[in-house]
Amino acid sequence: MKFLAPFIATAMLAAAPLPGAAAAAQNSGSVAAAPTQASDADLIDLADYSDLVLRAKVRRQSEVPPERAPGLKPGHARFYIEADTIGLISGTSSVGERVRYLVDLPYDARGRKPKLKKEEVLLFARPVPRRPGEIQLVAPDAQLLWNDALEQRTRAILTQLVVPGAAPRIVGVGDALSVAGTLAGESETQIFLETVDDSPAAISVVRRPGMAPVWGVSFSEIVDQAASVPAEGSLAYYRLACALPRSLPSEANLAREPADRARASDDYRFVLSQLGPCPRLREAPTLSY
Repeated sequence: MKFLAPFIATAMLAAAPLPGAAAAAQNSGSVAAAPTQASDADLIDLADYSDLVLRAKVRRQSEVPPERAPGLKPGHARFYIEADTIGLISGTSSVGERVRYLVDLPYDARGRKPKLKKEEVLLFARPVPRRPGEIQLVAPDAQLLWNDALEQRTRAILTQLVVPGAAPRIVGVGDALSVAGTLAGESETQIFLETVDDSPAAISVVRRPGMAPVWGVSFSEIVDQAASVPAEGSLAYYRLACALPRSLPSEANLAREPADRARASDDYRFVLSQLGPCPRLREAPTLSY
């Protein structure tokens, strides 16, 4: 079996744009689309929730009757798949020569159900406890048709996710505070983010008279010195663009003065405008699945 290549623990790699971002921009004129079935933002979502990422070849597919497929979306069919394992790309659990799983797939443009036999696929999954050979996809459709470019993008993302100091998954906004400076038009806003592992993450926005606002994000305890603008297409960029709520929660705004509260909200909107929309093409997985 193939295993994930040794991780390259460098700060440069952690900040570098992921390979799919440039390709998406070339194909669509923006980062909002990807040349394959998933954008880098989608692959980050899938990899985040996966204990196993593997390449397999479909051996057999059987449709599950709709009455035995709760939660199935209209225009989709649920399949029970048996597949031969080609390679384990990431994961600490052992995987046998054959795996079994359920997947939801849409009908094609003509309303026909997909035929997967002999197709190679990339699977994002978890092992099923006490049921050897069975895996559960991290989302109902967390199966992508394999190609080499997709695998290389996935490997690059898996590497960036485990680099020391990598941007953690953001789950919300904790506190925000904006303070005016001594000069007119001078201020500093700090927005502290909540992360899945409670590691530090904070955005700072600094305004100086006659100058454009300067912002950055820090994933260390030292906010001011470590803050920098994440490169578009980097892991930190996706973390922010895809997780920040569309407005600053009122309860997170700690400023008391109306002017300070308004400035904190304005600075938050400024950061969102600099990031742009999250370039997802798929729904994000959830822990409830």
